Amino acid sequence: MNKAVNNGPWSGTWVAERLGVELVGDDNLTDLLGLALRRNPKRAHLLVSNVLGKHVPQSPSVVYGHGFTLGRRVRDLLGPAEAAHAVVLGYAETATGLGHAVADGLGTAPCLHSTRRPVPGLTPAGGFEESHSHATSHLLLPEDPALLAGDGPLVLVDDEFSTGNTVLNTVRDLHARYPRTRYVVVALVDMRSPADAGRLEDFAREIGARVDLVTAASGTVRLPEGVLEKGQELVARHERGQSEAPRPASTDALTATPRPASTDALTATPRPASADAGAAAPRPASADALTAAPHGHRVTRVDLHWPRGLPDGGRHGFTPAHRARLERALPDMAARLAEALPPGARRVHVLGFEELMYAPLRLARELEQIAAGTEVRFSTTTRSPVLAVDDPGYAIRTRLVFPAHDDPADGPGERYAYNVAGAGFDAVVAVVDSAADTPALHAPDGLLAQLAAHIPHVVLAVVPSYVPHSAHQPERPAMLPEPLRGPAFSSYAPEEVGWLLQDLSDVTLEAPTEEREEAIQSGGAHYAESLPVEYQPSEQYQELFHAALRESATRIAQAVGVVTETVITERSPRPALVSLARAGTPVGILMRRWARHRHGLDLPHYAVSIVRGRGIDANALRWLAAHHDPADVVFVDGWTGKGAITRELADALAEFEASDGITGFDAEIAVLADPGSCVRTYGTREDFLIPSACLNSTVSGLISRTVLRADLVGPHDYHGAKFYRELAGADVSVAFLDAVSARFPEVDDAVDAAVKELQAGDRTPTWEGWAAVERISEEYGIHDVNLVKPGVGETTRVLLRRVPWKILARAGAGPDLDHVRLLAEQRGVPVEEVPDLPYTCVGLIHPQYTRGATGADGKAVNV
Repeated sequence: MNKAVNNGPWSGTWVAERLGVELVGDDNLTDLLGLALRRNPKRAHLLVSNVLGKHVPQSPSVVYGHGFTLGRRVRDLLGPAEAAHAVVLGYAETATGLGHAVADGLGTAPCLHSTRRPVPGLTPAGGFEESHSHATSHLLLPEDPALLAGDGPLVLVDDEFSTGNTVLNTVRDLHARYPRTRYVVVALVDMRSPADAGRLEDFAREIGARVDLVTAASGTVRLPEGVLEKGQELVARHERGQSEAPRPASTDALTATPRPASTDALTATPRPASADAGAAAPRPASADALTAAPHGHRVTRVDLHWPRGLPDGGRHGFTPAHRARLERALPDMAARLAEALPPGARRVHVLGFEELMYAPLRLARELEQIAAGTEVRFSTTTRSPVLAVDDPGYAIRTRLVFPAHDDPADGPGERYAYNVAGAGFDAVVAVVDSAADTPALHAPDGLLAQLAAHIPHVVLAVVPSYVPHSAHQPERPAMLPEPLRGPAFSSYAPEEVGWLLQDLSDVTLEAPTEEREEAIQSGGAHYAESLPVEYQPSEQYQELFHAALRESATRIAQAVGVVTETVITERSPRPALVSLARAGTPVGILMRRWARHRHGLDLPHYAVSIVRGRGIDANALRWLAAHHDPADVVFVDGWTGKGAITRELADALAEFEASDGITGFDAEIAVLADPGSCVRTYGTREDFLIPSACLNSTVSGLISRTVLRADLVGPHDYHGAKFYRELAGADVSVAFLDAVSARFPEVDDAVDAAVKELQAGDRTPTWEGWAAVERISEEYGIHDVNLVKPGVGETTRVLLRRVPWKILARAGAGPDLDHVRLLAEQRGVPVEEVPDLPYTCVGLIHPQYTRGATGADGKAVNV
């Protein structure tokens, strides 16, 4: 096994010096691992392998040699008899090549690796979650189900054994289906903490099987107190610099931005090439045709003559017979690659593709052996986003960003290639499977164009994607649909918001207010199972709305600016805004407009359903996690009352993390107004009239409140809502947005001052609104906080949708309550002025339910 080359400082120095992180263990630990940073709510650091061939380009002989040597050690551990019946299972995407190399070291073992690419008609033989991963769902899709059904040892291969959770999840799932007596866990490094070290033995006793561990090195990570918060701040600071970096001045730049002045400055992510300079999308007509690429470079396509019917890897199983066929074909395929390289190329990089690691690795190793005088390096693209810092003591020096190009089942998203740009390569060989040879690969912002912008010669080699002959029904549910958009769903422009909902416009869901109230209060129905009849405003009420909008537009514009600037500064430089439908949707659109007005940002914005007592739409979260880093997601709502939805979201996200293993979503809601002092991210804490609270669907894109009913919403469906197209004549949704965003230029200075003041103050939530609601509930003999609706917005909802008892108004409250007084008069509800009320107004629902009032039996919910 060749030793990894390390001629410079340790590639964990930068992180270690700034965060105090230490690697303690075997003498060769720092040869194997460097350190980097990634935004993660649970772990500040990232261990980066120098010998895996994923993030760090390395000699293919070194990469293959480490895996092969581990396989030999497993063979010696098992002995000839057991080794002859062993099966190797590698983990996608990182350890697919390592798993293959271990199987090669064992000599006679078939290899399978998990995958995130489902195959229609192929039944999964198992599946599990990898909770710390960026994308967690793993499938096991062997073409021959008998591959996992034997009783020989199962060898599980991963790059890093950190907590043991992934292995335990796998073994627990497979042992229930295919019990066996022996498992061997293989990893390049064992980095378990002392607390985790005994879990594997305990688990082995629990299932009655032997579990061995084979690693190349072991150690642990020492983390100082406060490292998580310090790491998050460090990442945020560098990412802010990254988002502001200019494009490269020349194609020879080491990175996509000029070198920063300080050694710890961020190396910016290269920006996509412009649309008029990219590689042409159509595939070349002949096998050795050339494709134009940016900056005058060219992309050469080479036909490998891949053996017909030979699997491209272990996604569906790779047997010793397959390995023998590959060995025979490798010399000829490597020779074809060598012929495609430019004369005089001295440094060549072979770049694999996500799970496709083994075939490119073997090609690179063969090329290394036949190309005398040429230095060959190997790594692959990845889904995992990591911070790049141009410092020799940091593991990730440069980062190329490009769109996914294999039509992934979990939807489009960014992909990355690290340490390729600026490494001085004369040529790069991109090896992809045919499923990934799509127009997106050849697009102006695609992988080939990004490579061509930094490396003089690009070669493309395509390995045929292996399609199994099996045809069983898949267990995996259909891919979640893309968001609904206007004008087909809502009156908003399609770019303003995508609704992660299903359209129930053709279903009759409305019921009279009194009947709904009786059913809800009696426990006979949940409020989300039906809709109130849409309130049709009188001419006088509409005039009040427009007057209120004229009076408050500037005030709202300033609050929008403040909350948006706070989000961009403190949460993410490029957040994905996710509004809680429907009150949050107009606010989310206004925040998106502010980001464009002030920063030129085109932020993604979605609307999702959250139902009190039922939680947030888990399928919407799954879609968001597949398309965005959860840490970039910022949930948006219109205002806080007593904080019920704030608590609901926190509980729902905790439950989702436990069930799906997807981490990173932040439960902190960003709101326009926080009169209840329930959140830290807000535009104002004043309780004032937000005109979008005055109406229902006609100020919210003509979309109803969301619906969750078992006969309409299945386990793999989004929650539902209706599009009231018939109310288009009364729609003021866009007029509201335009009136507020027109005031943006005049509040720029006020926003800057308010943000500065807000960030210097103490924004810790006091939950004083909740305390006030409890006091009011007792003082008025209600004894149920669910029947007390604080604030202008919630009081308006009581009058529009519920059966109200009385309205409490702060003494001296002015025009902010004109519409409340009018609605109360129309419904015969008394308005009682109260001194020292913490809110401008509070709506009460009567504690004794009758037809025309509402009762308290613990079933009342916030509609």
